[in-house]
Amino acid sequence: MKVLLNGHLVNSDEAVISVYDHGFLYGMGLFETFRTYGGKPWLLERHARRLGEGCRLLGIGYQPEPDRMAAAVERLLEANGLRDAYVRWSVSAGTGPVGLPSDDYPEPSEIVYMKPLAPDDPMSRPGKTLRLLRLPRSGPEGGVRLKSFHYMNNIAAKRELSASGAAPGTEGVFLNESGYISEGIVSNVFWVRDGVLYTPALQAGPLAGVTRDYVMELAAQLGLEVREGLYRFEHLAAAEEAFVTNSIQEIVPIDKLEDAEGRPASSGAWKARGPWTVRLMSAYRQAIGKAGDENHETDHIC
Repeated sequence: MKVLLNGHLVNSDEAVISVYDHGFLYGMGLFETFRTYGGKPWLLERHARRLGEGCRLLGIGYQPEPDRMAAAVERLLEANGLRDAYVRWSVSAGTGPVGLPSDDYPEPSEIVYMKPLAPDDPMSRPGKTLRLLRLPRSGPEGGVRLKSFHYMNNIAAKRELSASGAAPGTEGVFLNESGYISEGIVSNVFWVRDGVLYTPALQAGPLAGVTRDYVMELAAQLGLEVREGLYRFEHLAAAEEAFVTNSIQEIVPIDKLEDAEGRPASSGAWKARGPWTVRLMSAYRQAIGKAGDENHETDHIC
């Protein structure tokens, strides 16, 4: 596969950055993952906005430009012979001396990765099992959680699932150090009870997911009340339905909820693929289709 390194097409096994890059030395870097539909990046402006704000907070001199990003994705799709792909857009702080700096980073490195996506129909995709993790969610590095290079907590959680005998594809759900639900290993968590959609507030430490925000907007359009707050695992266990979200898998139903021992944990009238989950999944795909039609009309006019 080819990648883009600071705007240059490079074979992935030949792409290198300095050993003095502070993304490598100190984890000072941010990334966005998103996917394309019909060759077009989905929700790209939102991803660019979050990336730009994170770089500002970290003092990384980088301002994403959605139009340039879209052109780069199109170029990389063509170079790799792909129509659609999983895209990771990374910004590493850049080189500096060994030691913790107090100054900003004026010359970051930009690396764009890509890998194929298998054909997928989310409406017929099997749901996931969601298992409570023993490992607590680490706190954000600053005032809010950034999508940073710091993924040790996530990897340790993934290894916990494997060591505990969780079924392949199981997602883990973190509690924060105060015992409130935070997020999944690679997802935001939602559940429905009594006609209300619940999700942990940012105060609980989850990433402010792009898909998370979009799904809350869709829910409001469908007339589903959304509440963000601090919730214990028992609140999730009493739900009627649940799902997780991320930018690659969209909305994934939760078929089964487990405690940290792998025992069934749902105590409410749990539905494996509840009606609100299905409605939101359908609305999400309809929005993608509508955006694709608008892009096609624009291309035709041009």
